[in-house]
This record gives sequence, structure tokens and C-alpha cells, in this order.
Amino acid sequence: MEQTSQKVDMDHVRLSEDGRYVVILDQSKLPNLAEYLTLETAEDIYEAIFHLRVRGAPAIGICAGYGMYCLAQTIDTDSFDTFYQKLREYGEYLNSSRPTAVNLSWAINRMEQTAYKHKELPVKEIVKLLGEECKKIHQEDIAMCKKISQYGLSLIKDGDGILTHCNAGPLATSRYGTALGPLILGKEQGMNFHVFADETRPLLQGARLTSYELDKAGIDVTLICDNMASMVMKKGWVQACFVGCDRVAANGDTANKIGTSGVAILAKYYNIPFYVLGPTSTIDMNCPTGEQIKIEERNPDEIKKMFYKQPMAPESVKCFNPAFDVTDHTLIAGIVTEKGICRAPYEESLAALFGEEKEDD
Repeated sequence: MEQTSQKVDMDHVRLSEDGRYVVILDQSKLPNLAEYLTLETAEDIYEAIFHLRVRGAPAIGICAGYGMYCLAQTIDTDSFDTFYQKLREYGEYLNSSRPTAVNLSWAINRMEQTAYKHKELPVKEIVKLLGEECKKIHQEDIAMCKKISQYGLSLIKDGDGILTHCNAGPLATSRYGTALGPLILGKEQGMNFHVFADETRPLLQGARLTSYELDKAGIDVTLICDNMASMVMKKGWVQACFVGCDRVAANGDTANKIGTSGVAILAKYYNIPFYVLGPTSTIDMNCPTGEQIKIEERNPDEIKKMFYKQPMAPESVKCFNPAFDVTDHTLIAGIVTEKGICRAPYEESLAALFGEEKEDD
């Protein structure tokens, strides 16, 4: 895994110039170091996704699409069956790195389906088509983020205070972001907002990434600890909550970084609208409710040791460190997608996005 350092931009997931490798901005080093990694092997890509060097559901999907194309180039065979079997093995391996974010499996499946649909072609031609497909995934995400930003901006007005949890800005997507997209787009149009960014334990992505992106965009941002959300809401400083999502169930239950559910509960108490913003690729219509969403549990040392010179808890103390929680659909005022804003009942409004009719019981 080759490492280089250069000025930060938001072109943070891309192909190398020769199209053989995936290049990412290592988000685990921000905000203090802008380090780019060249991912050359399946193990490199897995490690980068698992250790959140690339993170955010849409960005993971983009990385996976590029990764599948790069790995396809390494399969030395003229037999489609042999090629496809190996491609699926790579896909299964990469998909195991982050089970909660549906974009990962979505992008991998899309690349596999592209290969299968053209199985009558020579393998070299299929690989070229995979190269075109992964670039489409990226370009479609850019367009989706712009549309999500436009819809989200319609929910707030100039001068509003917005609270956000975790990171759903450009670093987590392609351009603009999802939860931060309306704020960045509004700023471009001359609007001003004040954002309260939860630090977001255990990996501090709100502190390290969200506050970094907002400050970079010239947006007024205040970093708060996770247990301060109630105070700023009570003071009347928050007019809306915007968060991203890693998976949305068919009934509107939403998985996002741990602590999101608590923010939604507080917002409900203070009569503050709580909005989830994300592309339709994060909506899993095969997942009936949040009960079926697999929640990733991470290393306890992320709580006890990761950001400290010395451990902050005795070695013998157990830790519960889930990466995500699920926000109940009843707490969500709207789910903002590139196709529009969905409202309750979500079983109907989400199904309508995909042209599905909800069957009567």
C-alpha cells in the first residue's frame, strides 16, 4: 500500500492515472494529515474499508466499484466462468469488511451483474465494461448528492441552526455530501447557517471530519460533545437535525453512527424536525425493519485507548462498542433522497421510489 501526502481536495476516491489501482484520501489521518493511499490488492481495499480509511456509505460504494474493476484486471483467464467465479470471490471478501453499509454490497452486486449480463463477450471486453460501470457509479453519486442537497435545502431557511451527528459531507460521498450537502449548497447561494456538530464517539468523525469540512466550506460550526445535544436544543439554537444513513429499512427505520437514535429522541422531545438524508442506494427494500439490520461491533480499544496517551479505563473493564444504532421510523420527520422527500408512512413512500406497490395485508 503506497502512501503519499499532498494538499487536501475532495477528489478523495478515484482511480490511479493508469486505471489499475484505487487511490483514496486516508480519512483516519484527518484533520492533521492529508495522506493518499494507493490500494493495489484485495487485502489493501478490505483493510481501507474495515479501518475506515475510506468511509461513509456512498464513498464505500464508490471505492468498492473501483476496487472490483481493478481486481478484475488481475484475473488472468479467457474463460468467463473462471473469471466470474473469481470476481464473485473478490466481491464476497470485500463485502465482509463492513456489513451494515448497504452501498458496499449494492456496488459489488452491480459490478458482478454487469459482468454477468455480458458473459457472451470476451473477458477483456467485460473488464472494459466494468471500468465504464465503476465510473458511472461515481458520476451518479455526484448527481445524486446535488439533488439531495437541493431537496434538503428546501427544508431550512437562512440563519437556521442545524445539528448533525457523525459525518455525511463530501468525504463520505463524492460532492456536497448528503446531510451536509444542503448547508454547503446553501452557502454557495449566499445563505448562512450555524451548525452544531456532535463529536460522535467512538471514532470522533464529527470532530475530525464534519467540523473540518464545514470549516473548510466557510460555514459557521461549533463542535459539541455527544452529551451536549440536549442543552443546545433546549436553548432554542437548533431548528433542524440533519443526519446521513448507512441503511434504511423498508419501514423507514434507519441505521447510522452510534448515538443517532439518541439525537432523534431528544429532537422529538423538543419538537425539532429530524431528517435523514441519503441516496436511494442506501434503502434496502429487502430489509423489512431495523430489527434485521446487522450492527457491526468494533474493537473495545477504540473507546479505552485510541485517542489517549494512556488507557482511560482499567484493562479488565468490558466495553460495548457497536458502530451503529437504529433510529425508529416514528422519530423521523422525513427521508431526503435524490428522488424527493419521503414522509410517513414510509412503507408506502419508500416503495413508491422504486415503483413498488405496497400489498394490502
